[in-house]
Amino acid sequence: MKIVIVEDSRLARQELRTLLAAIPDAEIVGEAAELAAARETIERLQPELLLLDVELPGATGFDLLDQLDHVPLVVFTTAYDQHALAAFERNALDYLLKPIAPDRLEAALAKARERLRPPPASAAPVTVKGADDMVFLRDGERCWFVRLGDIAGFEATGNYAQAWFNGQRPLIHRTLTSLEERLDPQLFFRASRSHLINLRWVQAIAPWHNDGYRVTLRDGHEVEVSRRQAKLLRERLEL
Repeated sequence: MKIVIVEDSRLARQELRTLLAAIPDAEIVGEAAELAAARETIERLQPELLLLDVELPGATGFDLLDQLDHVPLVVFTTAYDQHALAAFERNALDYLLKPIAPDRLEAALAKARERLRPPPASAAPVTVKGADDMVFLRDGERCWFVRLGDIAGFEATGNYAQAWFNGQRPLIHRTLTSLEERLDPQLFFRASRSHLINLRWVQAIAPWHNDGYRVTLRDGHEVEVSRRQAKLLRERLEL
C-alpha cells in the first residue's frame, strides 16, 4: 500500500514512520510538511493512501484536498477532535487522534486494504440507469416514482444523499459514490465530493475560486465544481 504522509511536525512524521515500519504492506513513498509540496508530491506519486494532518502551515488538510486532481484514500491525523465531522463529510476513511495508538493505525490501514481490494471476478455488473429510466424513491412515509432525467442532481448528506426534483428533496439511503456507479456518466457528472449534477439541467457556468466553476441549474440550484473536476467538465461539454 503506497502511502504519503502530510504533516508539518518532524517528530510526528517520525512517529508515523516508526508505526508504519511495523506494518509489512505499508510503503511510505513520500512526505510533505506544507500544502504546495504536498500537492506536488501526491500528484506525482499517485499514492493509494494519504495520512493527512488537519492543521498545516497557513492552510488546512481540507484546503489540500480541494486542490488535488488525484484524491487517494484519506486518513486524517490530528490532535484536535473538533474537525471529525468535517473529515467524514469529505468521505475520510478514518480520523486518528494524536498520539496515535498502533492498533488504531492498523485498523485504519485494514479499512484501506478492504477499500482497495478489487471486487470478485464473479461479481454481477452494475446496471446503469439512463435519463428515461423510472426510479422509485422513498423517504419515511412518502414515496415517488420519478423519471431519472427529471432529477436535477444529488447532494451528499453524511453517508446518504438527497435528490432534487420538482421542489422535493427526499433522502436516499445510498452514498453519492454508490449512486454515481449506477447512473449514466453521460447524464450525471460528479461536480465535487458533495454533488452529482444532471448535465441536461445546466443553465449557466461561471468561473469560480481555485480555478473551479459555479454551475447554475435550471431549478435554481448553484453548485461549485472543484478545480480537479473543472477540466473534466470542459471536456464533457465542449464540441
